[in-house]
Amino acid sequence: MTSPIHATCVARYRPEGWRAVLLTGPSGAGKSDLALRLIGQGWRLVADDYCDVWASGGALWARAPDRIAGRIEVRGVGILPQPQAPLARVALIVRCGQETVERLPLPETETLYGISLPVLALDTRPASASNLVEVALTATLAGLDVAPL
Repeated sequence: MTSPIHATCVARYRPEGWRAVLLTGPSGAGKSDLALRLIGQGWRLVADDYCDVWASGGALWARAPDRIAGRIEVRGVGILPQPQAPLARVALIVRCGQETVERLPLPETETLYGISLPVLALDTRPASASNLVEVALTATLAGLDVAPL
């Protein structure tokens, strides 16, 4: 059974398959903008604005609701078609905002549908934000904390 959540989801193809990050935060936090930057670096859209998520096999999975599949909102331009990954295993939650983030925060997790995932708090405004997501996903998949102690 899937449940919708307010988040944008993008995925990167890895040797183990599509691995995704959920970009969460309030409207205007920069989720779609960050997704566009990641797509420009080779990532693939899973869902923009809302995702259907569910737990299966000890993992959290995401896909786009049918009515918004393959579309992304580009602020100031409109809703445009975008190639998508049909579903992906979620490995990381990125909490998008525009506030100052601690330099060395303590590792944090969030539990969705019984699955505990690492969380990265991120100011989406700097140009490096998409690179930080890439580094955090790689660290997470390697079993490292996304924020050092």
